[in-house]
Amino acid sequence: MGRLNNKVSIVTGSSSGLGRAIALEYSKEGAFVVCADLRPNARPEIPEESVINTHDLINQTKGRAIFVTVDVGIAEQVEALVKAAVWEFGRVDMYHSSTQTPIPELMSAFRLVNNAGVSLEAGKPPARIHETSEDVWDLTMKVNAKSVFLGCKYAIAQMLQQGPHSSGDRGWIINMSSVYGLVGGTFTCSYAASKGAVSNLTRQIAVDYGEAKIHCNAICPGYTKTAIFVNTINTSDSSHAHDTLQAQHPLKGIGQVEDIVGAAVFLASPDASWITGVCLPVDGGFTAR
Repeated sequence: MGRLNNKVSIVTGSSSGLGRAIALEYSKEGAFVVCADLRPNARPEIPEESVINTHDLINQTKGRAIFVTVDVGIAEQVEALVKAAVWEFGRVDMYHSSTQTPIPELMSAFRLVNNAGVSLEAGKPPARIHETSEDVWDLTMKVNAKSVFLGCKYAIAQMLQQGPHSSGDRGWIINMSSVYGLVGGTFTCSYAASKGAVSNLTRQIAVDYGEAKIHCNAICPGYTKTAIFVNTINTSDSSHAHDTLQAQHPLKGIGQVEDIVGAAVFLASPDASWITGVCLPVDGGFTAR
């Protein structure tokens, strides 16, 4: 019996990176998983992720998962994602926003994990506001902020319709923010603004839906070793050199995907029964400095 046994979870951005890792761990903890992304093999250039798609891997390891193609910035597609989950599993308990989509890919009780996210200028020196184009701003806001708004909107509508669990809880939403949703620093202004929006939207949802027993929390990772991190350190800007970033995290340096996954499971589990509206830094002390 896992901590998420028989709960229905939607994980956006499930094809790679943090989203893939969270979807796999949710399944190990007993959840039924709805994997959602632009396509099932969003990162074919990463060998360990191109061998088998996330939902196929879950099904081959005695879990239950389906895949739904979705552009998280389009309302009709997000609404259809939630409906697909209900059609397949009968309800939604968790919604987790986890998408980590690179620029080329973009251009081409429910537990919701809103993991969708993008850093459009990864690999370049951080763009200040006078250096940021309107197109970059709009696309970053669509993928990082609007996607979370849409996911929460349609997941919560479903949670309010369905019966509560024996605990009385109706659902758990986990939004993926960032340390740059809490503090300023050496990163692009559009990314920081979008993640700040995610952080405060999380708090507002917690206040608005606490009485309905819907939990809404956010994870704010520090620099973590994902495909986007590789792009981040491949830049001529000295503030994003590997050693410089590692020194900004007092506890053991750069984070691992497993560090974020552990927080995602905790916030969706009964262990977090009296927690809502929290923007949890998982950052090795980055925001404590």
